[in-house]
Order: sequence, then structure tokens, then C-alpha cells
Amino acid sequence: MLKQTALLTAAAIAVTACATGPYGAPPPGGDPYNQGYGVQGRVGTRTATGAIAGGLVGGALGYLTNTNKSEEGRTNALIGAGIGALAGAGVGRYMDQQAARLQQQTAGTGVEVIRQGDNIILQMPGDVTFAYDRADIQPQFYGVLDNVAQTLAQFPATYVDVVGHADATGSDEYNLGLSQRRASSVAGYLVSRNVLADRLFVAGQGERSPRASNATEQGRAQNRRVEIVLRPHTAQG
Repeated sequence: MLKQTALLTAAAIAVTACATGPYGAPPPGGDPYNQGYGVQGRVGTRTATGAIAGGLVGGALGYLTNTNKSEEGRTNALIGAGIGALAGAGVGRYMDQQAARLQQQTAGTGVEVIRQGDNIILQMPGDVTFAYDRADIQPQFYGVLDNVAQTLAQFPATYVDVVGHADATGSDEYNLGLSQRRASSVAGYLVSRNVLADRLFVAGQGERSPRASNATEQGRAQNRRVEIVLRPHTAQG
């Protein structure tokens, strides 16, 4: 029943499209899929350890907010839900606590908890989360997502961006669709576990943002993933 609820919720997510991503429209002639996440280390560190080719897709699946399909709409929804904005030194402390909690909950599961400035990125390997070429969450991963949802509920002052990625096997169109369906499945499950839908943005990147080379199976496995990006809800949005 729980799995069915998550899938139904994901289906509803998939029809909520928008025109621009949370970081605004791309520049004229620019690539809307390659805004990039610069990584500043894992939890507890501030040293640069590389870069994750991420970014959110404007017009892929979009915002779940019912008030306004925009970043402003998502901010207004949080304010309307009584979730106050973070400010000053409290932003870093809040995200530190949330990151430490997530690292504790996901230890040994294959999920990476990565800190990027005041943001947190959860890297969920596709081979752990999904069966090959499937978009339904593997039952053994429900517990991990349950823990993630619990932490998101305990730390409500964050935006939740769920982004799916694929390797380069198959056509661009197919990989984009698969990555969107996988992102929808994860987002739908989180919503079914009482994460406020208005906090979420859902997108698929397909094969556009690889972490590793698609020339090897090991690299392709790294590229098949879902990222959950947590950004603080501040007075600036």
C-alpha cells in the first residue's frame, strides 16, 4: 500500500511542470542543464574536494508548490506554513546539524552526504535505489528514505531539490525520461512520508551531468544516481 501511495504521488508530481528552475532562467544561448554544484568537502570539512556536475532542469518536472510555480512561490509556501527563515550564523549551524544527522542515518547504505557551502547534497546511487532500467524504488531502500524524510521533517527550513541522472547508455530522450521518473519516485516517496510537498522541486538531467566517464561500467554506475539537494530557507529565498 505504501509503495502504491508513493507511486501515485509521483505520478501527480510528474505533471507539475514549470518554465524556469529555482536559480532562474538560463542566460540567452546558455545551457539550462549545467549550472553546476561546487563541492566544498564532506560533512565537517570545508576543504575543496572536487566538483559535482549538477544543476536543476527548468521545465523538466518542476515545483510542487500549489501557490506559484516559481522559487518565490516555494518561499511563500514555507512562510505560509509557519516555517521561519534562517539568518546569519544560524544558517551554518542549522545545516551542520542537519548534515550530521543525515550522515549518521545513511552510514553504510551507499548514500554520500556532501557539504557544499551552506548546501547539502545526498548522492543516491541508482544501482542501490533502483533495479536496472527501472524507476520504482527497491524495497530495501525504503528504510533509508524513511530516515531521510524524518530528518527533513525535523529540519523544515530547507528547500528540497530532487534531481535524477542517468548514464549515456541509450538515447538522450530515453535517459532524460528515466531520470525524471526516478526523481519523481524519490520525491513522491518523501511526500508520502509527510515531507511538505511545497518544499520540493523535481527534475531530470538525463545523461547531461556525469560524475565520471561513461566509457567504463564503473563510471556509468556512478552516473546513474538521484541527488537530493538541500538549501537553507533564508530571508533572501
